[in-house]
Amino acid sequence: MSSSANLRSHAGGLPKSLKFLFAVASGLAVANAYFAHPLLDVIADDLSLPRSMIGFAVGATQIGYGLGLIFLVPLGDIVDRRKLVISQSLLSVFALIAVGCAPTGTMLFSALAVVGFLAVVTQAFVAFAASLASPNERGAIVGTVTSGIVIGILLARTIAGTLVDVAGWRSVYLLSAALTGLITLLLVHFLPSQPKTGRVIPYPDLIISLFTLLLTERALRIRGTLGMLIFAEITILLTPLVLPLSDPPYSLSHSAIGLFGLAGAAGALAASRAGGWTDQGLGEQATGAALSMMLVAWLLIGLLPYSIMFLIVGVVVIDFGLQAAHVINQGLIYRERPEAQSRLTAAYMIFYSVGSAAGASASTAIYAAWGWSGVSLLGGLIATISIIFWRATLLPR
Repeated sequence: MSSSANLRSHAGGLPKSLKFLFAVASGLAVANAYFAHPLLDVIADDLSLPRSMIGFAVGATQIGYGLGLIFLVPLGDIVDRRKLVISQSLLSVFALIAVGCAPTGTMLFSALAVVGFLAVVTQAFVAFAASLASPNERGAIVGTVTSGIVIGILLARTIAGTLVDVAGWRSVYLLSAALTGLITLLLVHFLPSQPKTGRVIPYPDLIISLFTLLLTERALRIRGTLGMLIFAEITILLTPLVLPLSDPPYSLSHSAIGLFGLAGAAGALAASRAGGWTDQGLGEQATGAALSMMLVAWLLIGLLPYSIMFLIVGVVVIDFGLQAAHVINQGLIYRERPEAQSRLTAAYMIFYSVGSAAGASASTAIYAAWGWSGVSLLGGLIATISIIFWRATLLPR
């Protein structure tokens, strides 16, 4: 019996080894889209780019990611998901090498857009894992894989910040290319095939149906809006974080600032069981608790000028709330249309992209005008709005 067959025949559902592979592969894929954030100043100096232009390194990646959500992720509903994720992972290796070897800003931005486009494989992994899981364990499986995604986002800063101080910014992408190649080999060896049967939806109809789901599925609209708000919160925190920490009185290095990703990862990992709460019918109660924790976290984060310890605790708390709410969102959405998991994932993550982009843009402008207090007030306001919105969705229709 092949390795993939052994994995699928596991009597208790998906084995831990396959869950772990999905989580690691998802985390590495999404990290590729976030490595640039703490490297912008170094990249600008190396390629002789003006600081006003280097921000497009992040913008190009997010544009590519958004296009990938619309045009790549839905393919998982009509093609063999194994072939899809392996192909995207392999192509990501070459895109990462192109970034690491980019001699000019134009080539860098182009390669980063491709990296972002292919990084949506992380969402294909979530849908793939959910489709392999039994209904009574689907929430828990989504929780495990999504933990890898959130931890990948958070640790991207830690890894990039450490490597840039040791071996330069190019080493970040070249090392990721090597690791992605290794992951691709593991996927080839272990992932089960998942051929599609029955009527195949034409590709144009598939893309149109992505937007139809937004109109017809109330759970998707509600949970997508919550996802937009909570990811706006986390980017409001992370985008300007390097500014107060690199200035006096803290004056931290890239490596030291990157360590805050470890604190966030601890909180996200602690919330990995949130999917199990959804399976037990406790999704709404857990949502309320998670959103409340994110609001409390902003009270702590706002005290950064008094002690860095307040920030550390706040980062752990907000990432626990983020991870829990995100996992619950996906678990509840997947219950609605099991046959459309890839499209549901893509539609939900479009909300995520909008929230992330809006949060990043707003936070830098707010910090320039009102400093860290303004950023904290903005984050707290969004957290309050998310709780009010969630409570409103519980009212009888």
